[in-house]
Amino acid sequence: MANLEPSAGTPRTMNRTPAILNRESTAPLDQIIPLIVENLTAKNAARERALVASRKLIRLSANSIRAVHRGEFERAGEILDEAAAVRDDAVAALQGYGDIYHAGFLHDAQKEYAEARTTLALLSGGVIPTPESLGVEAPAYLNGIAEAVGELRRMVLDRLRRGEYDGCEELLGAMDDIYSVLVTIDFPDAMTGGLRRTTDQTRGILERTRGDLTMAMVQRRATDDMAAAGTPPSSRKPRAASRPAVPEQQPPAEPPSAPKEEREPPPMF
Repeated sequence: MANLEPSAGTPRTMNRTPAILNRESTAPLDQIIPLIVENLTAKNAARERALVASRKLIRLSANSIRAVHRGEFERAGEILDEAAAVRDDAVAALQGYGDIYHAGFLHDAQKEYAEARTTLALLSGGVIPTPESLGVEAPAYLNGIAEAVGELRRMVLDRLRRGEYDGCEELLGAMDDIYSVLVTIDFPDAMTGGLRRTTDQTRGILERTRGDLTMAMVQRRATDDMAAAGTPPSSRKPRAASRPAVPEQQPPAEPPSAPKEEREPPPMF
């Protein structure tokens, strides 16, 4: 008899009749899809709620900073107290939705809030707040205090423009302190919310402010030295240099006319 067994290496083929599907094969989708839609609907509602709260938090933080620069510290504090309640609402809306919580828009809102709180604390003579007291994540806190350096520069320039030098060096020192701690944080941007780029910008702001303040202090010292020596700079405008007198030009003399020839009288007849 011939050997009917397949040779080695030859795949074994089997004739199978494909199964016939019926309605019961996809029946679980009737329970799966409604659950998915319900979950996505709840997540979308939470996202919309958090988006509205985040926008309001950013707006209130900006209003607070403007109040600080007007010297309305009490009003700025009231605005930030309202912003704190909005921040809590945004965080509560995203409980259980970590993917949306870390999407980025809440980070930006928390960063603006941290910047506003830091600006109010430093310009009103207080102490810089902590992330725990602000209720914000660490990346938002770090970027927030970094951006507060720009608000301190604005205050320094406002004081210099008004001729007020007191407190400017202390503000510059606070800016330097913030930058000094930021450069020590060396982690990937995905963990710090792009802190490396923000720190580079902070360095530029710090160095420009240092140069502006130095020039203003040097000019002030020179003015004080001149005043002490009794030679204050004249407030009068310098007189324009007088032009040398131009001699009046005389009209050119007319050339002497040629003498007329004397004619002899005609003869008398």
